[in-house]
Amino acid sequence: MVLKIPNFTNSTITEMNLPQLEMLKNQLDQEVEFLSMSTAQPKVVQTNYVESNEGRELPIPLTSSMFVPEKMHDVENVLIDVGTVYHVEKIAEDAKDFFKRKTDFLTTQMEKTQPALQEKHVMKQAVMEMMSQKIQQITALGAAQAT
Repeated sequence: MVLKIPNFTNSTITEMNLPQLEMLKNQLDQEVEFLSMSTAQPKVVQTNYVESNEGRELPIPLTSSMFVPEKMHDVENVLIDVGTVYHVEKIAEDAKDFFKRKTDFLTTQMEKTQPALQEKHVMKQAVMEMMSQKIQQITALGAAQAT
């Protein structure tokens, strides 16, 4: 069975040779990885926003890849990372409003990414099935020629 792939017809995939299918599979692997990371990173940020409260240990960025754990002590005046290494001091109510907007934005972004990720998984599965069929055809042809 060949799955229908958006933007590709079944005949397009069946006409591809094994190296072309392998290249397409590799491209889809990269796209799936990118979309997976695009979904995972906002989820981590969203979780940190939702779970920020007094006494809770949070990762404080020292560099883009190095964090140290620190506990919140003053929850009335907080520093908020607004992106690109910029921080703004806000009172708690303003910070809550900011976190709500940021959480809503991140949720929307993840919801937009999910369908594309699922589509890429379906496409990758169809390509892998076609590759398997091509390998079986090549194996059967080789066995027939050997006899």
